[in-house]
Amino acid sequence: MKIVRTSILPFRGFSAINLLGVLFVHHGVYLSNELINHERIHTAQQREMLFLFFYLAYLIEWLMRLPMRGNAYRNISFEREAYANQRNLHYLESRRPYAWRHYMKKPLHWSKKKRK
Repeated sequence: MKIVRTSILPFRGFSAINLLGVLFVHHGVYLSNELINHERIHTAQQREMLFLFFYLAYLIEWLMRLPMRGNAYRNISFEREAYANQRNLHYLESRRPYAWRHYMKKPLHWSKKKRK
């Protein structure tokens, strides 16, 4: 994965953005092993979906999650897989293709019962 330091991308509020397997990062952002691994997981997702289908699915899922309670971005299955496994630096060695499908079932906030 190529890393490009730039002042243009990513958008405000984000540390990094992975576009077509290239990681764009603002100057001064610390690239931890976890952040790099998170983005490598996205690269694997993009490749297995031939890039274009990844972005279409990502956008569609984000739009579907917008009206739901919770954070739409954090509830996207691709993000859930990446966040759940970013600390496991050997995850990609054992990751099965299309592993993100297992994160589609319920958004994060639905997994907790409401407290009265």
